[in-house]
Amino acid sequence: MAAEYLKVGISINIKRTDGRIHTAIVAAINNDQRCATVEWFEQGETKGKEIDMASIESLNPDIIILKPGEEPKFNKLQRDSSESSEEEISAAMAQSGHYSDEDLNSNQFSSETTSISNPTHRQIGGKTNNGVLGSAQRSRLTTNNGHTLPSADSTLVPKETNIPGNRASNIQNVRRSNVVKEVEKLKKNREERRQRQAEEKEAKEAFLKMDPGNPHWELLNMILDYRKGLEIKPLSENDPIEDHLITVCVRKRPLNKKEVARKEVDVITIPSKNQLIVHEPKNKVDLTKYLENQLFRFDYAFDETCSNELVYRYTAQPLIKTIFDGGFATCFAYGQTGSGKTHTMGGDFKGKDQDCGKGIYAMASADVFRLANSPKYRHLNLVVSSSFFEIYSGKVFDLLNNKAKLRILEDGKQQVQVVGLTEKVVSSTEEVLKLIQKGNQARTSGQTFANANSSRSHAVFQIYLRSNNNMSKIYGKFSLIDLAGNERGADTSSANRQTRMEGAEINKSLLALKECIRALGRRGAHLPFRVSKLTQVLRDSFVGSNSRTCMIAMISPGVSSCEHSLNTLRYADRVKELGGGDLQTNTGSEPEQDDDGDLLQLRSFNETDMTPELLNFHQVLSELQRAEDNMLDYHKQTSEAMLVAYQKMVELYRTTEDVEYDPEAYCRKWDETLSNILETLSRAKEYVEDYKIKLAAEEQLSRKTSKRK
Repeated sequence: MAAEYLKVGISINIKRTDGRIHTAIVAAINNDQRCATVEWFEQGETKGKEIDMASIESLNPDIIILKPGEEPKFNKLQRDSSESSEEEISAAMAQSGHYSDEDLNSNQFSSETTSISNPTHRQIGGKTNNGVLGSAQRSRLTTNNGHTLPSADSTLVPKETNIPGNRASNIQNVRRSNVVKEVEKLKKNREERRQRQAEEKEAKEAFLKMDPGNPHWELLNMILDYRKGLEIKPLSENDPIEDHLITVCVRKRPLNKKEVARKEVDVITIPSKNQLIVHEPKNKVDLTKYLENQLFRFDYAFDETCSNELVYRYTAQPLIKTIFDGGFATCFAYGQTGSGKTHTMGGDFKGKDQDCGKGIYAMASADVFRLANSPKYRHLNLVVSSSFFEIYSGKVFDLLNNKAKLRILEDGKQQVQVVGLTEKVVSSTEEVLKLIQKGNQARTSGQTFANANSSRSHAVFQIYLRSNNNMSKIYGKFSLIDLAGNERGADTSSANRQTRMEGAEINKSLLALKECIRALGRRGAHLPFRVSKLTQVLRDSFVGSNSRTCMIAMISPGVSSCEHSLNTLRYADRVKELGGGDLQTNTGSEPEQDDDGDLLQLRSFNETDMTPELLNFHQVLSELQRAEDNMLDYHKQTSEAMLVAYQKMVELYRTTEDVEYDPEAYCRKWDETLSNILETLSRAKEYVEDYKIKLAAEEQLSRKTSKRK
């Protein structure tokens, strides 16, 4: 290819920031700044950028770049015919003003029109060519703004000229008309792009002017630029409801007042019904800021505009049919404190008051009553009842009975029983709402950085279906769970023992919950349900042949919550991955394992989340909890034994008031009573000493862990 001078209208190779190399048209040249403006088509839009001469020279060895003030080394009047035609036609169209775009479209040219009046260029056209431009003018047209567009071997013919070949000329004129339309399209796209850039610049300046102290303005601009290239099509109520054994979805709440006051940036984008992008801010070695855009895909993704009703439609509502078919269903909300779990499950908050009627608890109850009275299920004579309890620091408390402490035991059939749990028969949604309100008021809460009244426990609301003919057997059960904040599970090295116990139990129960869902997705695997009280009470929801589970991962959009949101999404992503395995049939009985065996199995599945140090810590805490349970159980037995012994002592003493009482018999019985009391107290003392040893071991381990950190 022959060498060519760099000028407006020619095509050159350019390199994009992402490494791509493609051609573009030179739109303008700035010799003072030694750069050129280029434009190209991409995705139906005209785009442009400035590039320096060095980049042009490196990618275009056949292009000659003139230095400032340097003239071409050939005579302007002796150019190549095709190039000279391009220059002359471009100059004529830009400067002569003899015709307009309408003239091009109508092909109404006179003989004078074809004569270009420019003394610096040679005269062309005229009647000598029958009003037709010569071959030197047939290569292509150049627009006023420097764009050069290819055209056919064009001929401009006066309207009144009647010569052979006029039909071909008319066809060529039609082609020329299309070229003009393309030029106009180019011009329109360029103007729109420049207007949009001006608006963006104005908006950015207005943002900085309005809020010059915002430390996140750079991050915000990067996120806004990224979102411009996305096609946003969120979930709507018209999208189909999919049937899954394990449904995993994510819900993003809007920025709250505190986050807005802190001038936080929304780093979560939901472009479609099942995708979510986290714009994680990062810094390069040279402290340059950039975004790491991490994409997650779930069954459903709910943005900040979605209502509780829409979330319920795609999460808990499809599970209602499962319990009416004699199965077990579980729906739980998972995430950090302040992410909207209690709002989703329990209902909208207006200040400190909660509208329980707009939560998933109440909406599920309403559908249960509706189906129970429907013609399809009315013949089953099902009775609806509910319970509400919380699991806090490895202990279970009845929220409907003054937070009475409950015990979790396995019966002879390996069925888990919550001993003493209050179960209320309900016949309407209004009765259910009263139970929910009572339970919410009793639930354990505490202050965290994210929420002044943060939930520190797992709240479990259960709806039971029992046949009126056999009330002792559960026909179907729906467990709705508002889990404790997952970030509290990471706090296992606090100076406060109670906080350490809370964090360890939350951490362990969430890992166990994940593995039990894994076993549900891969039927036949062992369930490590004995690891935590949460998985113990939910055991029947994971082993039944007709069981369904839905997880709602709740995330906060603010940049300060980015790390916690990523942890939540990774947990949910892991649950979704585990739920997609090949289904197997559970053909045998579940192997017997104790708490330590389940803990070791949990560690084998979660080596990253449960380090050897954390495993050791959990083992020490498990021993401490067992020692505490033994001490408290024997304390209760001691109290009962002492009450019986006291009654015997009173009766024995009364025998001495008889004149003819037998001193030897009295002495023997009194000695037996004292021996029994001493033995009972001695055994109680042993449990206390064992608990003290376990307390000291936990304290010592915590100090070592804190020093290591």
